Parts: sequence; structure tokens; C-alpha cells
Amino acid sequence: MFKKLFGLDKKAKNEAASPQEELIYAPLNGTLVDIEDVPDPTFAQKMMGDGFAIDPRDGHVVAPVAGEIVQVFPTKHAVGIKTPGGAELLIHIGLETVNMKGEGFTAHVKEGDKVNVGDALVDFDLELVKEKAESTVTPVVVTNIDQLAVFEKQAATETKAGETSLVTIKVQG
Repeated sequence: MFKKLFGLDKKAKNEAASPQEELIYAPLNGTLVDIEDVPDPTFAQKMMGDGFAIDPRDGHVVAPVAGEIVQVFPTKHAVGIKTPGGAELLIHIGLETVNMKGEGFTAHVKEGDKVNVGDALVDFDLELVKEKAESTVTPVVVTNIDQLAVFEKQAATETKAGETSLVTIKVQG
């Protein structure tokens, strides 16, 4: 999905995944924001999928799920992860951060890496993003939401990276 969406399709392998319930944890320390309140219509109107967003307190992004890194954007502002159950997540650090062309972003993973919840994905200069981007609000969306049998958001306001459970998902079997 990520590669097709951004024109980077390289004959992805079709992997059969058994449906299982999975948890999505917070990838950042910060304040939870409803996806509908993200100040960007692409995310607020769920054009990319459903999920949540976090207004970060720091610039350290960790894996919100276990899985495989399927995309690290060249500008390092976004990461795609596929879970063992088949859900595809996009973590988009800030809004209009693509225009920063990677300045202030350091990726700790690459395509094909396996990650566990809490593993470091990207570090970014929060102050620089505040200065140069539209917003620091970081959407986390399940891009293949139409394939989920379960998508249940948990109640939370403040998030702790890798520890606060925010969504329960299950891909249709």
C-alpha cells in the first residue's frame, strides 16, 4: 500500500498473515489528539485511514507495534510498518514536514528491518519542526482500515511512548 501510494512499488511479496488481535501503542510521549482534529484534511477526513495523532513532547519516535518496516520515506518524516497480523501503519511526523527535506530527522531503521514495540524509529528536532513545519501533530493511521474486523480506540489523554495502549486491531480472517 505505502509503495503504491507513493509510486515506489517494487513487486511486494504477498505474505499470508493469520488474523490476530494486536495492540497499537503510542509512538511518542505527548498529548493524544483525535484524528478528526488533525489540522490537515488528508488525515482529519481519514483519506489515508483511521487512527489517532499525538502532539509530541519530545522528538523520539518508537515503534507502536511489532512488525516489519515497509517504508522509510527519503525525507525521514514518515515510516510505514506492517504488523504480523497484516495491519499497515503509517507514522507521519508533523504536518508538511516533507518540505524540510530530511533536515532535523535521523532514521534508526530501514526498509526490511524487524521491530518490536518501543524500538527507536526516528529522532527529530522538535524545535526545528515547530519552526519550519505547519504543525508538530503526528498522525498514526492504519492505511488498510478496510481490511480490519476490529478497530477499537482506548481512552487516553497523555501518552508514554511504547507503553500507552491506544488501539486494538484485528485484520479480517
